[in-house]
Amino acid sequence: MFVWMRRMMPCRLPLFTTIVAGLVWSAPMLLTATGPAYPGAVWESDREATSAAGRLRADELTQTLRAGDTSAMMVIVDGRVRFTYGDVAEVSYIASARKSVVAMLYGKYVENGTIHLRSTLRDLGIDDRGGLLPVERDATVGDLLAARSGVYHAAANAGDASAKAPARGSVRPGEYFLYNNWDFNALETILERSTGRAIYDLFTDDLAVPLRLQDWDRRPGAYATAIRNDTGASDFPAHHLVLSTRDMARLGYLMLRRGRWLDRQIMPASWVGRISTVVTPAEQVARTSPFVQGLAYGNLWWILSGPPFLGTPLEAAFTASGAYGQFITVVPKLKTVVIHKTVAPSAKNVPADVYFSRILPQAIAVVRSSQHDAR
Repeated sequence: MFVWMRRMMPCRLPLFTTIVAGLVWSAPMLLTATGPAYPGAVWESDREATSAAGRLRADELTQTLRAGDTSAMMVIVDGRVRFTYGDVAEVSYIASARKSVVAMLYGKYVENGTIHLRSTLRDLGIDDRGGLLPVERDATVGDLLAARSGVYHAAANAGDASAKAPARGSVRPGEYFLYNNWDFNALETILERSTGRAIYDLFTDDLAVPLRLQDWDRRPGAYATAIRNDTGASDFPAHHLVLSTRDMARLGYLMLRRGRWLDRQIMPASWVGRISTVVTPAEQVARTSPFVQGLAYGNLWWILSGPPFLGTPLEAAFTASGAYGQFITVVPKLKTVVIHKTVAPSAKNVPADVYFSRILPQAIAVVRSSQHDAR
């Protein structure tokens, strides 16, 4: 589920532009002298190496989080914890951030030929209640991953940009970006049918076990109740994920390391590059599925590619994003992963514009302050 833009941009754009513009990139920068690490049973901390300036920035970030609805947050630099806030072990719903995780699961099966990106819905035998239109069945797996299917059948869950959808059958697959839950839910079904395995079993074996997730329940059927078809309008339900902040951090760090975990390639590096590369530029996203200024779209991942991110360390960063405040943001220029969590469902909410305009820039300031002092 994605809460779409009700509390977003208009009143915060000047603040957003001002804060992010303060992150002007200056190179070169030094990270830790000890090099990248991987967490074992628990995350290793490097906060003892944080500078006085870094501690000051961390205190400022903590005050910002306390003033809002953040439940937990982590900042990982080169595989070590630079900042932590709240209960990072608490497990809760990650909303639309699940879609970026689905993209991660696809990589192995695209590489080994189990799934072909050019396969159409017709090839795969995909139809839906009341029938898809012939032109809609021409959509490929690649079109769905880019949210460009042209399929505007009702989805199993609300919280997308479907209210802005063109008339059914009016656009060809691949031509038009729409943040559309039908695409994302159908991708989960295609993955299950193609592999012959349930999404949660795939997640357990392909990600949770090799990454040693600390809070994931590996028992078969543990997440059966997380599968939802709230509208009853589609044959393709939403497979929701419930994760802890510290387990989300491992997923983000795998993306930062381009799919490598210790001596094993968990995901193809080329796939990490593909899903985190712009397909739909930010200005086009703004026209068809308005979200946060400067965010483009790749394959189920958002990319920070337009103003006000240009010329800052956040340029070309990429993020998973979910309603109420669920984010996994990967910042390759700083070898950093930022994870933000708000326990949902609840009355708590951290809108995306608040995260991108206030919280994320302050997290980057924590990292950069220590780096400046280390030079």
